[in-house]
Amino acid sequence: MATPNVYLTFDGECEKAFEFYRSVFGGTFKDLNRFGEMPPSDDMPPMPDEVKDKIMHVSLPMDNGTVLMGSDTMPGHGGPLLKGNNFSISLHPSSRKETEQLFSALSKGGQVTMPLEDTFWGAYFGMCVDPYGIQWMMNYDEPANE
Repeated sequence: MATPNVYLTFDGECEKAFEFYRSVFGGTFKDLNRFGEMPPSDDMPPMPDEVKDKIMHVSLPMDNGTVLMGSDTMPGHGGPLLKGNNFSISLHPSSRKETEQLFSALSKGGQVTMPLEDTFWGAYFGMCVDPYGIQWMMNYDEPANE
């Protein structure tokens, strides 16, 4: 079964907040990617310069096996950030099939905010809001071929 992790969203303060969390919990960032690292895309307008250095994704593994993750908002994507709705529960299912089943069940009666799709970072990813207003992220990573 998919392990839940908390995903926090910030309005330009993600890097500062995660430096704080790292000072509190210790550890090393597993990922730290900026919006400016995204490859160009036909369905994405040009990236404004003021957004390029903001955090697209950061992850801080915790001693108990969970991962604290976060990002800054990107103008024009999603609704306005309000303190209180700036978190999601992120699931990392063990198969594409489980990802689709969980996504379908959680989004039924709710809202799909990003359909499941293969991403440039190599994951099968999507986002939804369940019927009770809780935001969910699904991220399935294909096993590495060895």
